[in-house]
Amino acid sequence: MNKLWLIIQREYLTRVKKRSFLLTTLLVPFALIAFVVVVAFIFSYSANQNKIAVINDSGLEIKLKDTEKVYFDVANESLDDLKKTYQKKGYNGVLYLPKVKNLKQTEVRVKYYSEDQISITTKEFIQRELADKIREIKIDSSQINRAVLESFNTDIALEEVGLSMTESGELEEEDKTNSANIATAMGMIMGFIIYLVLFIYGSMVMRSVMEEKMNRIVEVMISSVKPFQLMLGKIIGVGGVGLTQILIWAILIPTLNFIVSLVIPIDPDALQSSQLTTAQSEDMMYQMAMVIENVKAQNWGLILPMFIFYFLGGYFIYSSMFAAVGSAIGDDLGESQSLTLPITLPVILAIYIAIAVTENPTSGLATFSSIFPLFSPIVMPARLPFNPPIWEIVVSMIVMVASVAFFTWLSGRIYRVGILLYGKKVTLRELGKWMFYKD
Repeated sequence: MNKLWLIIQREYLTRVKKRSFLLTTLLVPFALIAFVVVVAFIFSYSANQNKIAVINDSGLEIKLKDTEKVYFDVANESLDDLKKTYQKKGYNGVLYLPKVKNLKQTEVRVKYYSEDQISITTKEFIQRELADKIREIKIDSSQINRAVLESFNTDIALEEVGLSMTESGELEEEDKTNSANIATAMGMIMGFIIYLVLFIYGSMVMRSVMEEKMNRIVEVMISSVKPFQLMLGKIIGVGGVGLTQILIWAILIPTLNFIVSLVIPIDPDALQSSQLTTAQSEDMMYQMAMVIENVKAQNWGLILPMFIFYFLGGYFIYSSMFAAVGSAIGDDLGESQSLTLPITLPVILAIYIAIAVTENPTSGLATFSSIFPLFSPIVMPARLPFNPPIWEIVVSMIVMVASVAFFTWLSGRIYRVGILLYGKKVTLRELGKWMFYKD
């Protein structure tokens, strides 16, 4: 145990003290914050107000609403004269509303004259505003009772009610406040985080094993420690480096974000289209409030511990396999592509399964993938926001613990042979033989 701790300590400190680790750990948060600041600057820079001259020959009383991005000015000149002089008069373009011959027509073609290209949001805003104004005019001219017309609009609110059986056999209803959209987004985010970690830090373990093998350092180390201890210490040490990096980011990114918000005030409205109507803005605020409430309503007491559990379980399973492959690779780095394919395929498949599972979290595929150890580190976290049955979680955890022990042992069998083997191209069939070599 003392030797294992020394290996873990060596692997951890060697990487943490590297300049590349310090630069990566510090630069990534700064790069993310800089990205947010640049995006905010881009949006604020593009938020300059456009002044548009309006020539209304429609015969309808239409007054377009001004916004922070668009200002409409009714012009009394002819269209031909204004097209020549609009820039000198400080306009960005000319909006022409042609004659509307019949209010029953369902399409009105308007024209916008300018040397510059109109933005998509401005174009959509003008189209939406004109459509709303003409609709109001049609309602007034048809003498339809507005109250009756508004009563035709019906908002449907679907409330989810959970059903469960009590111990006495009675049917019990419970409020399900969680949103399927929120659960889907949370599940995919957690699954994708684990997907990235498995590849990034699993590959780091493989490269570490390959470097020590090619530099012949491992021959000296094997003389004093068992190959299995060396492999396990390397996996835990690199995992500790990853957790340290994630912890630093979790502290540094919010801190930098807070400091930047004090130094460079960012207007949240600048990140949205200022051409939203009041009703649309209120609806957006309501939707955001509902999202926050749905996130709070999640069972975080279960989700967070299970996320950490599957995070660590998946890391140990895949890192051990990456370590085994790293020990089998010789001087030809091209071998790694064929040998790592069986490892990467389950991870990629698990991502696609997680996407399908969020659409139908109670299917047979969801149950199987949540228990199968090569898929469960990604699929089960994606299902947790949907509250899967407790028995599935328990069985999945038991299988995960057993699989971590099995794959670590199995990879150790390959590692002990491959780490001292040089000058031979290894195939998957050869790796299978190494598992059964006697000590």
